[in-house]
Amino acid sequence: MTQPQLTKNQSLVFDALSASHAPLSAYGILDLLRDKGFRAPLQVYRALDKLVEFGLVHRLESINAFVACAHPQSDCCAHGTVAFAICNKCGQVEEFHDHAIDHRLADWAKGRRFKAEKTTIEIRGLCAGCAA
Repeated sequence: MTQPQLTKNQSLVFDALSASHAPLSAYGILDLLRDKGFRAPLQVYRALDKLVEFGLVHRLESINAFVACAHPQSDCCAHGTVAFAICNKCGQVEEFHDHAIDHRLADWAKGRRFKAEKTTIEIRGLCAGCAA
């Protein structure tokens, strides 16, 4: 997969997410990028929408935040189900794929004639470091 040409704002938002060790909300990104000319949430949301569309960023629905894709060069959305383990204590997010789960969900959908468009799994709990 070739990386899409990003606008200045998209690059700044992507770089902020890539440098972050935890998921960021749109307002958190706005706060980080005020020095770079960002003044309104709409600027961040427009950039995020495109980055999600390009598969470079994922939205974590359960915490209304965003993370940079862990596999942006491999077209991770083509792998099927995108899954995330989210630590409730430190905020660490681990992105992973499991082909067995993909197959089970595809079989379920096929058996019910359900046409899935996107599947995201979010597992909330404690990472190994916080659980110790």
